[in-house]
Amino acid sequence: MKRDLTFAKGVRDGVPICLGYLSVSFTFGMMAAKGGLPLWVVQMISMTNLTSAGQFAGTALILAGAPYLEIAVTTLVINLRYTLMSLSLSQKLEPSMPRWERALLSFGNTDEIFAVAMQQNGYVNGAYLLGLITLPYAGWAAGTLLGAVAFGALPASLVSALNIAIYGMFIAILVPPMRKLRPVCVTVCLSAAISCLFRFTPGLSKLSSGWVIILCAVAASAWAAWRFPVSEEGM
Repeated sequence: MKRDLTFAKGVRDGVPICLGYLSVSFTFGMMAAKGGLPLWVVQMISMTNLTSAGQFAGTALILAGAPYLEIAVTTLVINLRYTLMSLSLSQKLEPSMPRWERALLSFGNTDEIFAVAMQQNGYVNGAYLLGLITLPYAGWAAGTLLGAVAFGALPASLVSALNIAIYGMFIAILVPPMRKLRPVCVTVCLSAAISCLFRFTPGLSKLSSGWVIILCAVAASAWAAWRFPVSEEGM
């Protein structure tokens, strides 16, 4: 394990994620406020979820008056990917980390935090992971509050532009390891190819986006684990 994985380093590594989350959650706050949800409800949703795509979808269904079952199933399907990421990240954590600490930190295991944590050399300790989660969580909550308060002040074109911020942030996190590590590059390209297969193949294109994400991740990661095995000494 590298000894420089401290809380302070986690906070520094979380700054870009925090900035990206500010713009995305700002859009969420505006959407929820425009739908008529009270400010405290909008804020409570963000502070208890931290699941961008699932949060947007679930709130949109709430605003549309969808049945509880539809809301539950939709958010479950979209957020199933966190199960895979948590299983993978659990193998990266210090073996001595107690279960209660793992359970507590799992709340902040988002796509971007997972990607940054998995790039670290050696095992990841609780202090580093807590630091990595802190600023993004604060940014997500603060952005939601700002968006809900100022939902009527920005033009529609700017609101639309903010919707793509999370994709740019994730690309910025993913590209550096793709350039340095061939297995990562091949795995990402394979996952993208499988996603295109689902998108453009008749019949398969009707599958929900949540299931497509799960299937792409399982297929690409399973193939990469078989093709590019990593020994425990290489962590």
